[in-house]
Amino acid sequence: MTVDTSAADDSTFGAGAELLAIEAALAAGEAVLSQRFGSAITLVDPEDLDGSGPATVVRAKVATSPFDLPRTLVIKHYPGTPGPGQPDPFAQEAVSYQLFTALPPEERMCPELVAHDGRERVLVIDDLGHAPTLRDKLRTPDARAAETALLSWARSLGRLHASTASREADFNALLRRLGGPVGGDDSSPLTACAQLPALLEKTLGVGTHERVRAAAERAAEHARSACYRAFSPVDLWPDNNLVTSSGVRFLDFERGRVRSALVDAAHLRVPFVTSPDALALPAGMSEAMVAAWRAEIAEIWPSLADDEALSAYLLDSQLLGVWMVTWELLPKLPAGTTAGPTSRSAALITWWSDLAAHADRGGQDELAAHARDVAAALEARYGQGLELALYPAFR
Repeated sequence: MTVDTSAADDSTFGAGAELLAIEAALAAGEAVLSQRFGSAITLVDPEDLDGSGPATVVRAKVATSPFDLPRTLVIKHYPGTPGPGQPDPFAQEAVSYQLFTALPPEERMCPELVAHDGRERVLVIDDLGHAPTLRDKLRTPDARAAETALLSWARSLGRLHASTASREADFNALLRRLGGPVGGDDSSPLTACAQLPALLEKTLGVGTHERVRAAAERAAEHARSACYRAFSPVDLWPDNNLVTSSGVRFLDFERGRVRSALVDAAHLRVPFVTSPDALALPAGMSEAMVAAWRAEIAEIWPSLADDEALSAYLLDSQLLGVWMVTWELLPKLPAGTTAGPTSRSAALITWWSDLAAHADRGGQDELAAHARDVAAALEARYGQGLELALYPAFR
């Protein structure tokens, strides 16, 4: 197909490029399905699902097939290739789906992988239909439905961790087979630990006591520990989860990897901390989510059934999560602007205030005092009394 752009404006060119990308995804999907099943399979009526990552994501109907395939399938096509030594989102996602597809159906917390091909850089996965995302549930006026979805999400996260707790070697072997680099743990927590104190001093005028630095470094080392390791989707955002009749199902594994499950658990204490538009949850909701998650992982990690041990680990994860997001966001937030209750400035104030409260309860007095100082300095910079708004379902 040839697209004449000589007289087209930018929007027309963009639409043409999008159409070509969809056609390429459809062709790649048909090719890998035909190779997988040994007979021609035709896909029609493509629907662009507007993925936020590097892949073109398309839902298509199966028009002709001699096999008992689902009525619709989802194709994810990665036309670009990473640079040398760079993580490959196609390989990360393909291996993640392979890992789960090898599990019994009741242990799969994601759609089933139907076919994939490393040369075509394409995945074909089961279509879970038009189920709402967790984000949809959090932005409706139905608080009960949102609460139910959050608890289901926490349980599904626990099941995901429990079912993959001993699968790191399998994950790495599959990744090597697809040519993806198998690196060590993410080094950014250690970098954040080294750099945030100077950033807080320069930007907010808040010093960091040596014992607080040591606590953050300890949390970063725990995140790299061999204990409590399991698969993580990494991007644990509300829009990356479908709320189905069988429970919450995870999507988008472009950064999927094996790491400490306690890093994921920070999202229970600091809800969806890495999401670019995370909002707040009502009092008691995080505790209920932690309980739902722990019920799923306690059998495989019995030490986390102990309240004191779990609280200490969660405080470390909360500290690391808040430390990391502050290191990433603070340089990007201009001073002297009026920040609203859904802003990242409000999020940082609320997350540091919550960290202070949990540190108080955990007997970490110096950490609590430091967190209060940071929260107060953020308020002075971005607005007194600024607090992160609740998700619309809970307003």
